[in-house]
Amino acid sequence: MDKAKFLLIIILVLFLANIYFVTQFVLLNLELKEVQQAVQVQEGDEKSVIFAELFVDKVLSGKGEVSFDDRLKLENAVRDINDQNILLHWQNFVNSKTDIEAQQEAGQLLGLLLVKISK
Repeated sequence: MDKAKFLLIIILVLFLANIYFVTQFVLLNLELKEVQQAVQVQEGDEKSVIFAELFVDKVLSGKGEVSFDDRLKLENAVRDINDQNILLHWQNFVNSKTDIEAQQEAGQLLGLLLVKISK
């Protein structure tokens, strides 16, 4: 009888330990997903800041025409953001026919970047 009770206690302890570890696994998995989402948001913000800095430095503060290498850097940076609305305004800016249209698109583009970064 003592052996049966001892075995029953061992089984109960192991069962409770399994429940504890499964619960901890689920909770840690949920926390990991939250951290991964936060990292993705932060990476998106960093990409937006990188593009905004390039845009201000090469386009708005630049003197003369933007070089091919700089245009390529800007294009890659805006695509890295992976935001269709920002990409659409970038393409509208690039395809602007007049200075006024380009200024409007640049303002909208910078506004979108600020909104994205501030979220």
